[in-house]
Amino acid sequence: MTDRKLIVVDDEAGQRDLLSGFLSKKGYQVSAFGSGEEALEEYHKVFSPLALVDMKMPGMDGLELLRRLREMNPFIQVIVLTAFGSVETAVLAMRAGAFDYLTKPVEDLEELLLKLDKAAQQNRLVVEHQVMSERLAEAFPASEIIGESSAINKVKELISLVAPKDATVLVTGPSGTGKELVARAIHALSPRSDKRLVAINCSAFPETLLESELFGYEKGAFTGAEKTKQGRFELADGGTLFLDEIGEMPSSMQVKLLRVLEERKVQRLGSVKEIALDIRIIAATNRDLKDLVARGGFREDLFYRLNVIQIGLPTLKDRAGDILLLVEKFIGKYARKIGKEVVGVDAEAADLLANYSWPGNVRELENMIERAMVLTRSNRITRSDLTGLSAKETTTVVTGVILPLCDVEKRHIQFCLDQLNWNLGLCAEKLGIHRNTLRTKIKEYSLSKNPE
Repeated sequence: MTDRKLIVVDDEAGQRDLLSGFLSKKGYQVSAFGSGEEALEEYHKVFSPLALVDMKMPGMDGLELLRRLREMNPFIQVIVLTAFGSVETAVLAMRAGAFDYLTKPVEDLEELLLKLDKAAQQNRLVVEHQVMSERLAEAFPASEIIGESSAINKVKELISLVAPKDATVLVTGPSGTGKELVARAIHALSPRSDKRLVAINCSAFPETLLESELFGYEKGAFTGAEKTKQGRFELADGGTLFLDEIGEMPSSMQVKLLRVLEERKVQRLGSVKEIALDIRIIAATNRDLKDLVARGGFREDLFYRLNVIQIGLPTLKDRAGDILLLVEKFIGKYARKIGKEVVGVDAEAADLLANYSWPGNVRELENMIERAMVLTRSNRITRSDLTGLSAKETTTVVTGVILPLCDVEKRHIQFCLDQLNWNLGLCAEKLGIHRNTLRTKIKEYSLSKNPE
C-alpha cells in the first residue's frame, strides 16, 4: 500500500537507523536521509505520503523542510521530532502544517506507530476529498452548481463525502432550493454512476397510481393492465432511486416502502414473485419530517430508515451572496435559449434582486430572470423588467423590518394568488413549486380568497 511508504529525515545516524529499522520490521517502506537537502533532492523518487522529520538539523532545518515538502506534495502528513521541552518549536511546526510531533529520543515506539497510523488515515481522507471535489467539479461545473457562500460550499463538501458510500440520503430544504440537483450530483459521483438514476415525485400521483408506478404490475393485475410493466424500483436496479416529496407519501405506501428498504425486494402488483433489488435510495422533502412523525403523519421507523445521512439545503435568503452569481448564470442560459444578447443587469436591478427575500428560492429567481429576458428591450435587465418585484417585498436591507420566514412566505403566496385570481396552476408555475405543494401551503397558512 502506498500509505505504508515513509521518509525519515534526521542528522543523527543512531536515531535515524533505530527508527528506520523498527518501522521496516513493522511493514513500512522506509527511505532514510541525513539532511533536509538530501531528502528534497530524492523525494520525487519516493513521493511518500508520510514523513518523520527532525526539527533541528544543520543547514536546512525541519521547519523549512516541512514547508518545502508540502509544496511538492500538499497531502503529505509530517510528524516532527523535537527536543524535550521545545514546545514553541512544536507549535511552530503545527502552524506550518505538521500533523503531529514527538519528543526526542523516541522511546515509546507504540505511540509512534499509533501516530503514523492516524497520519496515514488523514492522508487517505484528504486525498479522497480532493479527488471527489475534482470529480464534483467535472460532473457539475460552474455552469450547474453556482455559489461560493459557506452554506453552499458545505453542501458541496457533503455531496463529495457521501457520494462514494452506499448509504441512504435524505435531502431536505424548502421548495426551489435544488434538491433534485443534489440527488443527481450524488448519483453522478457514486460507483453507480454508469447505471440509471430513476426519479419519481411522490406528490404527483394518487395513491393507487403511485403504488403501480413504484412496484409495477403484471398483465391483468387490474382493469386496464394490458401488459406487464416494470416499476420504478426495478428500473433503478443497480442504480439510484430518487423519491422526491417523500413527505407527501400516503401512510399505506409508507408501510410498503419500509418493507422494501428492509428486505431489498419488491413484488409487482398481481404477482407472488419477489424480485431482489440492488439500489441506493435518495429521498427529498420540503416538510419537517420530525414534526410530521410527532403529529402522526409520517412513520417514525421509515423516517429513521431514510435519515441515515441528511443534507439540508439553505434557502436563497441564507446564501444571498450567491444571488448575483445565479443571475449571471440564468442570463447566459436564456440568452442562448431565446437568442437575445443580454449581458447582465443594471445597478438598480441588481440591488433589487440582491435584497428580495425569494420565498420560491432558486427556482423563483430563475423564473424571474427568464421572464425578464423575454421582456427586456435592452442589453441589460432593468428594474422595470423585473415584474412582480418591488421594494415592499424585499427583505430587511430595504424595509428595515425582520420578519419570520414563514410570514414572508405566507404573504407572498397570498399576494401571488390574489394577483392571478386564484389560478392554482398558474400560481404554482410562477412560484416555481408543484400544485400539490401550493395546496398544502394554502391549507397550512389558512389562506382564502378574501383574507381578513
